[in-house]
Amino acid sequence: MQENILIVDDQFGIRILLNEVLQKEGYQTYQAANGVQALDIVKKNPPDLVLLDMKIPGMDGIEILKRMKVIEPDIRVIIMTAYGELDMIQEAMDLGALTHFAKPFDIDDIRAAVKKYTQPV
Repeated sequence: MQENILIVDDQFGIRILLNEVLQKEGYQTYQAANGVQALDIVKKNPPDLVLLDMKIPGMDGIEILKRMKVIEPDIRVIIMTAYGELDMIQEAMDLGALTHFAKPFDIDDIRAAVKKYTQPV
């Protein structure tokens, strides 16, 4: 069965890159440029894994993560941030994020993490 991945990032280029790489790996992908879009997708078609940027205008990644967990308590999330904000990373991990990547990230590292966290447990 094909795994669904939700990519949440306000940067179009990042979404396109991750989308292309993950589709080539055989994943079904969804994209959201902001928290409202992301939460709408989670409600309608809960993803198997979310790649979530922490710095998004409007609703930041922590708020998006909190709201996703209300909708889908077992949702699996990998966070991405261009900033070395340890407090935000720690809060996201405390909220259940699986791991985090600093931007610019190595696409092979993201690919490996997605594979790791989408495999049946």
